[in-house]
Amino acid sequence: MRKLGLLFMAMILVATLSACSSNSSGSSSGSSKEIVFWNPFTGPDGKNMKKMVDEYNKTDPEYKIKNISLKEGDMYTKIQTVVNSGENIPDLMIVHAERIKQYVDNEMLTSYDDYLSDYPEIKEENYMPEAWKIGDLDGSRYSVPLDIHSFVMYYNKDLVEKYAPGALDDNIITFDEIEAAGEKSQQDKITSLGVTWVKPNFLSLYAQNGGKLTENGIDPTIDNDQAKASFQKWIDLYESGVTNKDGEDPAQLFLQEKLIFYPEGIWMNNNLKDAKFEYGLTNAPQLTDDKSKMVNWSSSHQFVMFNSKDRSDEKSKGVVAFIDWIRDNSLEWAKAGQNPASLKILDDPEYQKMAQSFLLKDPEVQASLKIFDYKYNGYVSEELDAKGLDIIFGKIPVDKGLADIQKTLEDKIAKDASNK
Repeated sequence: MRKLGLLFMAMILVATLSACSSNSSGSSSGSSKEIVFWNPFTGPDGKNMKKMVDEYNKTDPEYKIKNISLKEGDMYTKIQTVVNSGENIPDLMIVHAERIKQYVDNEMLTSYDDYLSDYPEIKEENYMPEAWKIGDLDGSRYSVPLDIHSFVMYYNKDLVEKYAPGALDDNIITFDEIEAAGEKSQQDKITSLGVTWVKPNFLSLYAQNGGKLTENGIDPTIDNDQAKASFQKWIDLYESGVTNKDGEDPAQLFLQEKLIFYPEGIWMNNNLKDAKFEYGLTNAPQLTDDKSKMVNWSSSHQFVMFNSKDRSDEKSKGVVAFIDWIRDNSLEWAKAGQNPASLKILDDPEYQKMAQSFLLKDPEVQASLKIFDYKYNGYVSEELDAKGLDIIFGKIPVDKGLADIQKTLEDKIAKDASNK
């Protein structure tokens, strides 16, 4: 009897520990009326997302949202682990647009096709086209966009008036205009252009030069004349003293009123609101003032559902109910400095006054927003982040740098394919 009693107690302990483990991980549960939502919003925008979730939960939906914000790198590592194990998979997750093709190819995502019929307003014409098309793969919809966020350029209004008067009358600043301003401003120890995040700066110019990351969807094409011309433009500006020096922080130069043009993401606007001078936002630097040839690097946060045996159809419908509510209530996300993908935002007077709204209000500018959705874009990002600044600052010759990037990409992609 004593052995049976001990056995019974052990079984209870195991069951209790299993339940605690499941609950503490934020896992999905078929019987739970809670939707576990993972997202990478751990910065200031995390507060905006939490507020949106709280507002939605106040509407007393059948399935409430449990908001879990994780550091981006940790989130992507963790989702791979839980999907491989089949346990503790979130019901809903935000991922970057560039990752979706690879997830679909690896058969990791659940299609929305069976759940959208009850929500007819979640459709193409109600969303920004460049963000919407990302989720349409193999004839099915695998994601719904939250936003489209772009890399643009901030400028000091007084310094533009002094060194580049009239250059922004068309809301486009060309590299030639930046260079001309820099020739004047150097005399006063004012820098014209900041060397910031290489990936969007390079890719925007690469696309303007006619470059593509791949021709067939698989093999990378980055060691070419278009890539060399794109890097060489930045190298020439650096060598002529138009940009900041290696080791200088362009963000600090801008805040100290010693930088005219500061390329950065629309999401940085909240960080600049305490600036002691007037600044504006405009398009990323362009080769020409022809709007039809303009390119603004962009990405998109997208709602996806990873395959899970524990997510019921009813819970999946609850996921779509939340996404539909977001489509109708996205002003709070715009307050985070983002451009919501739902075009309903254009009807909001408060949004119309926001600095980043110019990217959506003008149809020609909206058409310039380009998402680089190459399925191996993550590898491209790693290589540009690792070698880009050294190429611009002359530490790596451009020919060698591009050859190294191409070779590394080919090796990584070959390894990725061999693991399938």
